[in-house]
Amino acid sequence: MRPATATAAAVTTLIGVGAAAVAAGRYASDVVLKAPSGRPLPGDPKLTVHATEPERVTLTRSLASLRPGTYGMAAPGLHAVLGPVLDRAPHTADTVVRRLERVELGALGPGARVRLTPQLHIGTPLSALGLAHEDAEIPGELGPLPAWLVTGARTTWVIALHGIGTTREHPLNLVPFYNRRKVPVLVPAYRGDEGAPASPDGLAHLGDSEWRDVDAAIRYAVRRGARKVVLHGWGTGASMALRAAAESGVRDRIGGLVLDSPVLDREATLRSLAAASHVPGPLVPLAVRAAQGRTGPHPDLLATVSEPDALRVPVLLFHGPDDTLAPWEPSVELAARRPGQVGLQTVRHAPHASMWNADPVRYEESLRRFLTPLL
Repeated sequence: MRPATATAAAVTTLIGVGAAAVAAGRYASDVVLKAPSGRPLPGDPKLTVHATEPERVTLTRSLASLRPGTYGMAAPGLHAVLGPVLDRAPHTADTVVRRLERVELGALGPGARVRLTPQLHIGTPLSALGLAHEDAEIPGELGPLPAWLVTGARTTWVIALHGIGTTREHPLNLVPFYNRRKVPVLVPAYRGDEGAPASPDGLAHLGDSEWRDVDAAIRYAVRRGARKVVLHGWGTGASMALRAAAESGVRDRIGGLVLDSPVLDREATLRSLAAASHVPGPLVPLAVRAAQGRTGPHPDLLATVSEPDALRVPVLLFHGPDDTLAPWEPSVELAARRPGQVGLQTVRHAPHASMWNADPVRYEESLRRFLTPLL
């Protein structure tokens, strides 16, 4: 083969390999950026139901089924609520028995394949909790955003922000806590959620653009009479709350932040999502680079909120080392950088956005102490 011909062949081969790598990266990034809200988080293992009895269910024994606390149990057409492990109940070496609190949807029987979820409730505040609510509509940047408003006598409102893998039904776990304290709670959907406008590029941005819908929710609450708001967010919802506190034009109305499993290291979370979604190992770096390129430049959130003027309100942060999607270490670093302002409650044996589920009593007591001076 002549040198010129060989060079041309080599260049063509490189171009082909490069194009294939770009296509593979783009495909892999779709797994991360186009996940619909409410889809189970990648990496959550499926468990088999081995037996059911009144107020008991026997599951495959695993680290997931042994988690302490209270969790939802979900499958297509099925939703139930699990209580703690019943250590003294008879079981085999490869099973675990947990208390079955209730079955909210479908029928639970042996052979069912289920996943645990932090979301306990399905439906609306009225249908799920028996709490009257208003179906609100928030004027957002991209169009109207549906929201639930559970009213209360206080002039400090809570805006509850779900994260990746869940819907606005997830914050219903904490609505009774706030309602008992007469705190109004606004639970909005945001871009990409069912009933809300789609993101212009059809992609999730892990809170980097969605936070503008939080800004719209704050403005709505103020128009409805809120003097101050507390933002309570889970996962990417917690990251949205931080961005709003740093950049919103109405951030002076924010009185405090409650952050559960915040995504502070975006690249690490993209890697974890790609790996947990079974993206082949060699494609994970391509997926991360493709995701970053497709969604534009993103500020370092940890560095941003560590600036002296970026975060002016008290912060209660719940996170733990067993979160495999949003690393715990940046939360530890944020608390260290802002001592006296950021209080970190370390929760062990809890997966992403499930800090309340692991120990509801401790979580709510910490929340009560934090909230009391803000009301």
